[in-house]
Amino acid sequence: MPDWLAALLITLLKGVLVALALLTTFAYMTLIERRLLARMQIRLGPNRVGPLGLLQPLADAIKSIFKEDLRVTMADKLVYTMAPIVAIGMALTAFGGIPAGPPGSLFGENPWVYQLDAGILALLAITSMGVYGIFLGGWASGSKYPLLGSLRSSAQMISYELGMGLSILGLLMLVGSTAFVNIVEWQAQNGWMVLFQSLGFALFLVSSFAEVNRTPFDLPEAEQELVAGYLTEYSAIKWALFQMAEYVNMITASAIMATLFFGGYRGPVFLEGLVPGISSWPIVWLVLKIAFFLFLFIWVRGTLPRFRYDQLMRFGWKLLLPLALANTMLTAAYLAFARGAGLWPLALLSLLGLLALLALSDRVRVLWNQPTGRGAADDSFPARPLGGD
Repeated sequence: MPDWLAALLITLLKGVLVALALLTTFAYMTLIERRLLARMQIRLGPNRVGPLGLLQPLADAIKSIFKEDLRVTMADKLVYTMAPIVAIGMALTAFGGIPAGPPGSLFGENPWVYQLDAGILALLAITSMGVYGIFLGGWASGSKYPLLGSLRSSAQMISYELGMGLSILGLLMLVGSTAFVNIVEWQAQNGWMVLFQSLGFALFLVSSFAEVNRTPFDLPEAEQELVAGYLTEYSAIKWALFQMAEYVNMITASAIMATLFFGGYRGPVFLEGLVPGISSWPIVWLVLKIAFFLFLFIWVRGTLPRFRYDQLMRFGWKLLLPLALANTMLTAAYLAFARGAGLWPLALLSLLGLLALLALSDRVRVLWNQPTGRGAADDSFPARPLGGD
């Protein structure tokens, strides 16, 4: 067999395995999330279908597949059908570029589907394509409610992509590479990036919540406001594909944060004294770190209320974006003028910036929630409070 054909088949096999793993994780994440939220709300959650409710995801899948697939009369049939496929396709494609172990550690093969020199930049570009699935789904539905939901969903995702991109520029300047493997190996030699870019990590974390449409940024599917947002006219398996895309994007965001800021596939070095080579085990450490961030996503959903849309946009443009830019300028200035002092002074500066933001959060909230427009200029028109209480 020619080498190129063997390499192609191996890559195809890895792609299929990754897709199956993601879809299986999505199915049981729905169960885990419902059970965890039930615990937080002092109730039981799904526990009737199968032992301990473990067959609930299978029941949901059967229901979605065999449920009546309604066809909207005014919808653009082709785009209406392609939109959920685009959303789930981009979500599955993005995860394939994240390394799950050192080169050659998976039975002699590389533990990733593809590797690009652009690395994180290519992955952010791929995940950004998911917004087309949301927008086209709302537009092709032939209804005003989905169109409004898709428009504001697109505005939200595009707005927070700017802050997300700027929040990792400091990281890229420290590492000097956009390749995931280089970023992980740099952290293995110098320490986890969250130590040196704590403010950047906090901004990236918040942006990730907004990018995957999770609470408190779940405006695209705010049933109380827009029926069901861009999903209003979808049912059966098409609706399920959009849900799959959201959960797969959540898994991908968790993997990105674990890789960029928490050492990726590398485990704690001090464990090497107990079990030699344990910190380099493929897949294991990345899965554990992904599980931690998935729990964080669920925890936040069970804790925080949803933003209003005006608060969401102000937060992104007036706070997140300027802070990400300031973090980038701080890192660049330090590397230009004080690089010889090492990285720990930069870590201290970043941590002080994060602590200052937390300490002054109430004052900052008032600053970017100032009433504007007619309500602020005309006393005869009462302004609605924007404090978020």
